[in-house]
Amino acid sequence: MRKFLLVVATVCGCSLFGLSPTMADVRIGILAKNGPAKVLKKWELTGDYLTGKLGEPVKIIPLDFDKVTPAVVAGDVDFFLVNSSMFVTLQLKYGATPVATMINSRQGKALQSFGGVVITSAYNDKINSFEDLKGKKFAAVKKNSFGGWQMAYKEMTAKGIDPFTDFSSLLFLGKHDNVVFAVQNEDVDAGTVRTDTLERMVANGAVSMEEFKVIEAKKEGDFPFVCSTQLYPEWPLAKVAATGAFLSARVVAALKELKADDKAAKAAKIVGWTDPLDYSGVEALQQSLHLGAYAR
Repeated sequence: MRKFLLVVATVCGCSLFGLSPTMADVRIGILAKNGPAKVLKKWELTGDYLTGKLGEPVKIIPLDFDKVTPAVVAGDVDFFLVNSSMFVTLQLKYGATPVATMINSRQGKALQSFGGVVITSAYNDKINSFEDLKGKKFAAVKKNSFGGWQMAYKEMTAKGIDPFTDFSSLLFLGKHDNVVFAVQNEDVDAGTVRTDTLERMVANGAVSMEEFKVIEAKKEGDFPFVCSTQLYPEWPLAKVAATGAFLSARVVAALKELKADDKAAKAAKIVGWTDPLDYSGVEALQQSLHLGAYAR
């Protein structure tokens, strides 16, 4: 019997769970930005769902955040679900192909896009625009975090700001929550995170929205969250170059049958999956900033 393996990318690595990606014939890598416990809670039921649909066992194995590209290069995964910028890099450099796009479920809305938000303390009257960030201490998630850095980076450069030379310091704190807490505690003057991060932390009782001020807030149609950047398409599920069309069709068909009220969808906080969206805007961002496949 062929085993199906759902590989989850986390900061802590697969050794925590005593599993190896070599145990399975088919592996789906999922980038997780908030550690193993949260990602397992979010995606474990998707593994159970696929097991039922495919008639084969689906297992979840975590990988380090920075192990996604090595896993693709080494042939250790057959599919992967990562942020949109990481996908574009893997598409251009290693021939990956998008097969579906995730549809998030947030505040009763089905969302196929997301953005970045730049925040400072509500009590900081010296920062009200991107230009005011010059000479300040700034925090982001990671250099390869799309919503937690690259989107805001693009907006800054459009304003003539080079964060690597114009800020007094630029810190990468690893997780979105860490950035929010750093701003809350005034350890930094400002920071950037993915849209919906603040609202999630408010709902969890971790912070209060009144503690923060959004820099250059903008409204994008019926998008329910405050943001400081343009919106980009949600995470794609992609297949690596070596993955066959028949296997890809089976996995995608199963995922597209997922309903919003299924337990797996609720746990993952998604409505379901749709055909791949257009990621050319993400590629344009990489090209303009010399990131990813366009890195110098």
